[in-house]
Amino acid sequence: MANIKKGDLVQVITGKTQARGGSRGKQGRVIEVLTERNRVVVEGVNFVTKHVRVGQTQRGTKTGGIETMEAPIHVSNVALVDPETKKPTRVGFRTEVVEKNGVKRTVRVRYAKKSGKDL
Repeated sequence: MANIKKGDLVQVITGKTQARGGSRGKQGRVIEVLTERNRVVVEGVNFVTKHVRVGQTQRGTKTGGIETMEAPIHVSNVALVDPETKKPTRVGFRTEVVEKNGVKRTVRVRYAKKSGKDL
């Protein structure tokens, strides 16, 4: 089970400060997880400008130009946000027994180490 999943609220913990044009301290939702490269794409964090070739759609409208988009950031540079304190925390795993339709199963559950709340 992964520490960070799509849809989680994370905070950038390393890099340039916001005063110097960086993203440290910003919080955002995870848009995409790139497991093979150990990177995540976070909404509103690590913007880059991308030059897209000018083309036409079938309706005749022009596409392309300079676009800004979120670039991937390494998983070690972000931390999950604790739902209770709204501050970065580490992730722990514990097993719980869940009973569904009379069948007992053991399930791994993620929890915030600072507050102990389930994620």
